Amino acid sequence: MKSNINWNILAGKKILFASMPAEGHVNPLTGLAKYLQAQGADVRWYTGASYAPKMSKLGIPLFPFKRALDIMSENLEQLFPEREKIKGQVKKLVHDMIHVFIRQAPKFIDDMQDIRKEFPFDLVVAECTFTAIPVIKKVFQVPVVGVGIVPLTETSRDLPPVGLGMTPSYTIPGRIKQQFLRFVTDKILFREANLAAYEVLESYGVQHNRSNIFDLIVKASDVYLQSGTSGFEYRRTDMGQNIRYIGSLLPYSAGNKFSSWSDTRLNQYEKIIVVTQGTVEKDVEKLLVPTLEAYKGTDTLVICTTGGSQTDELRVRFPQPNLIIEDFIPFDSIMPYAKVYVTNGGYGGVMLGIENKLPMVVAGVHEGKNEICARVGYFKLGINLKTERPDPAQIKKATEKILASSVYKKNVQRLSKEFRQYHPGELSASYIGALFNKLEKAKARTSYLKNEVAA
Repeated sequence: MKSNINWNILAGKKILFASMPAEGHVNPLTGLAKYLQAQGADVRWYTGASYAPKMSKLGIPLFPFKRALDIMSENLEQLFPEREKIKGQVKKLVHDMIHVFIRQAPKFIDDMQDIRKEFPFDLVVAECTFTAIPVIKKVFQVPVVGVGIVPLTETSRDLPPVGLGMTPSYTIPGRIKQQFLRFVTDKILFREANLAAYEVLESYGVQHNRSNIFDLIVKASDVYLQSGTSGFEYRRTDMGQNIRYIGSLLPYSAGNKFSSWSDTRLNQYEKIIVVTQGTVEKDVEKLLVPTLEAYKGTDTLVICTTGGSQTDELRVRFPQPNLIIEDFIPFDSIMPYAKVYVTNGGYGGVMLGIENKLPMVVAGVHEGKNEICARVGYFKLGINLKTERPDPAQIKKATEKILASSVYKKNVQRLSKEFRQYHPGELSASYIGALFNKLEKAKARTSYLKNEVAA
């Protein structure tokens, strides 16, 4: 799926990317940033100072957080010591929504006021957890492009509430239940977070109509670029007119950065499984260890990438010849050999699995992974274990079920074909170019009317 665009309209445009300082929030946008840069746009980035090395390698100037807190998973408890005492997943989530995201918005705006003095940006591209999105247009009078780096968060009358990892029901009783749960979620579970958002928006004179925080961000975007495709999203009849699917928005890759990887064992085993927790999750006991335990000493080859977490220790603990344990292996070197992909359900990782036609076993709950994993199970692209800590028996049972059935493979192949129809960089650039084109036409119209009045 391509779009026509006058590429010259992007040349020289000043575009500021804005994101929370976390791998899953920065990395998906890097490919788009480099694409716009290649079209002649002046691209710069606002995020935590910890991303200075990455931005330097990308050749993108960084404006680091100054007033805003550089919040990372490693310093979360240090910055918010009260968080450790909070009991219950929902209460902890509400705390994070308020303190990690919502109350940072005024600090983002203050930082961006300073940035604009040095870099008078024409447009802001921000990922969907950057809570200043509804305020940016009011303060700076520039277009805002939101980017959905997780499954679509917009509320729908056809679906259960966002955040609970529930799959939809389209029956009358199911719809009634979902309507009730949406009310409970907005007015009770996330009430404090929504009120905190209203307080921030009202301080800038931004209308909110008492929408929830998820809808506010989507609807405030001039265009909302949703990573993924309609085939990986629940059916809804009321999707916002500003939402555009753009295919899998994956991190920038400067060609063959890593040499191809190979191992003779790839051709010695009929059944091959890839398992990873990404680079953010450091607790190898969650998914890596139980997968290795499930298959050690069997006729199945398990390729485990640790992201640099306890690689040497795992090799000592699991010396069996059918287990390969590495810090990192280029997925395009191993996924063509694999039969099943075991993952904790990060959005980028799941889309990578889809693109490589790999059915999945997913085990993730926190950081929005419950919504991603729910979709994997609902569309029968794999099996959702609905836990962060599966035991070896659960992993083996799910994996063997996928290996014994052609259903999962066929479904993921069909969705992979749909994904290949999208060209994320080109599509995104065309929608951004259309915004600039609209602005220029409006300016020309205003200038014409002024001249007519003067005449």
